[in-house]
Amino acid sequence: MKPAFTLTSPETGTEYWIYVESPDATSAPGPWPAVLFMDGDDQFKAAVAGYREARTAGTVAPLLLVGVGYGASYMKPANRRGRDYTPVRHSDEPSSGGADAFLQFLSLALWPELGRRFPIDATRRGVAGHSLGSLLVLHALFQPQPFFTHHLASAPSIWWADRAMLRQVEKLRATQSALPAQLFLSIGEEDSESMTGDLSLLEKQLMAEPFSGLTIRSRRFPRLNHFNVLPAAFTAGLSALWPASLR
Repeated sequence: MKPAFTLTSPETGTEYWIYVESPDATSAPGPWPAVLFMDGDDQFKAAVAGYREARTAGTVAPLLLVGVGYGASYMKPANRRGRDYTPVRHSDEPSSGGADAFLQFLSLALWPELGRRFPIDATRRGVAGHSLGSLLVLHALFQPQPFFTHHLASAPSIWWADRAMLRQVEKLRATQSALPAQLFLSIGEEDSESMTGDLSLLEKQLMAEPFSGLTIRSRRFPRLNHFNVLPAAFTAGLSALWPASLR
């Protein structure tokens, strides 16, 4: 898949490949909400397939889908997901802990560039991911003032750094009670026990001390695992966060 354009980040020093799926401006004139998908090199096709299925079913509004990649698949040297998607350092990945710099790139460089190229809705900003990409989605959400308004997290890697994400949520909840945003959480029921168990821990934590204004939807997909859940998770998540009735 060829990128629509590339963009170099002054925050990370990395050139990102940006993939785009745009609505038909004739039948669906903008402005459109934009959704940034992590792991664009490997997962954007699943995102586009899920979106098109939802559009055919009439369950999702017109969206601008944007895949953020590296021009390199998983495990390739140029792929920096282990750095960009991780909020804190961990010995498993020497370059890890760069999520804050990456979020600055998304909000300060990529988002304005999308606004120059496409008629996007600045009031409905989406971010989506799966696995380690979903860890980045959760990190983007649990900030004092999150940039994104809508968050799609499929099978998030909450295990990272001894479940540091749960401590991040706890720390934020201790300092503020409100977090106006929308969150869609999901996982395949056939994923590992540790993945499904960690997601349950997060859900229980958010239910025990809820943030005012945070709307949460959760979904479990029967007979699907960590690897084949993507189209279903993206179809359901996009439809839940941006229903066709919004238009």
